[in-house]
Amino acid sequence: MNGVTLLGSTGSIGASSLDVIARHPDRYQIVALTANSDVDTMLAQCRQWQPQFAVMSDADSAQQLREQLGSTDTEVLAGVPGLQQVAALPQTDTVIAGIVGAAGLLPTLAAAHAGKRVLLANKEALVMSGHLFMQTARDNEAEILPVDSEHNAIFQCLPVTGATQAQHFPGVEKILLTASGGPFRTLSAAEMNDVTPEQAVAHPNWSMGRKISVDSATMMNKGLEVIEARWLFDIAVEQIEVVVHPQSVIHSMVSYNDGSVLAQLGNPDMRTPIASALAWPDRINSGVEPLDIFEVATLDFEKPDWQRFPCLQLCFDAVKRGGSASIVLNAANEIAVEQFLQHNIGFTDIARVIEKTLEQAEINDAVDHIDDILAADRDARNIATTITTNLSRL
Repeated sequence: MNGVTLLGSTGSIGASSLDVIARHPDRYQIVALTANSDVDTMLAQCRQWQPQFAVMSDADSAQQLREQLGSTDTEVLAGVPGLQQVAALPQTDTVIAGIVGAAGLLPTLAAAHAGKRVLLANKEALVMSGHLFMQTARDNEAEILPVDSEHNAIFQCLPVTGATQAQHFPGVEKILLTASGGPFRTLSAAEMNDVTPEQAVAHPNWSMGRKISVDSATMMNKGLEVIEARWLFDIAVEQIEVVVHPQSVIHSMVSYNDGSVLAQLGNPDMRTPIASALAWPDRINSGVEPLDIFEVATLDFEKPDWQRFPCLQLCFDAVKRGGSASIVLNAANEIAVEQFLQHNIGFTDIARVIEKTLEQAEINDAVDHIDDILAADRDARNIATTITTNLSRL
């Protein structure tokens, strides 16, 4: 039995992961489940899966869960220390890192430090600490397997050399990172000024959480994936190209120096990359229907519109700048998206907040220690919060 700790079990990645795991009770056993503050969903999950540990990031939520679970064998922990503890448990073989945003950095890093097989759905771990994270994985012989559909597709199209630890892949000329274009792919710049949070979270192809859905709508999500790919596959950012592919059938491609382009295709369902990473190098049933290429019929490709989606350009600029620029970018985006979802700023203000934060923040060249990373993140959040407050008053 493969012991699994699921970080972020009540979110969309968590739900998809549990669906796949439920199909293979002879292979996988849930050791620990974690969530932020959704006590009701966690309670139902604990009753179904009976994990050894359950962690709530919010202390009050942890106490509520303890009271509602009563006398069971599940030990309830709280906060970041609890998340780090269950990510490194000796009885855990695989850690699925599904916590959204910077909150997932420390437990995911703890899993890498403990030498676990890490199924990485939290792109911020690499956006914020790419060098540190991959070096930690190498030093502790952790296996890093991507769960993001695009990075998992790339992994499947690369030479079979083992789970990635920022190793060099011979013959690769370019990574073609596909993007759906989100719900506003055809809107004009003027129309985007009036976009509402409700419209932004209604993704045409994927079922995702609210924050990631907004990131997809601004194409920030694709920009963060560019940064993630740079570290995960040890490739120069100049070798990464974003391709808008509205059907979301080709999940990404790899171009080789002999003229070959390998692509991974499938229905847009996160259970496919989760099952791929969970069982690698084997294959298991994910519950996803096989792709009917005759029903798809047509595959379209477009170049991204850099002017209408400035967040994408900001990501490329940040990874080229290096140092703490990507940390600042990610922090500012999280603050801006949160304020947009609360109707405090407009949709096009998200990019403005990120740009202004990058202008005002001190970009440090050396951020190789976790304390430096967290300090840069904290400072950027303070700056971005001030900027969004001023915008909301206009």
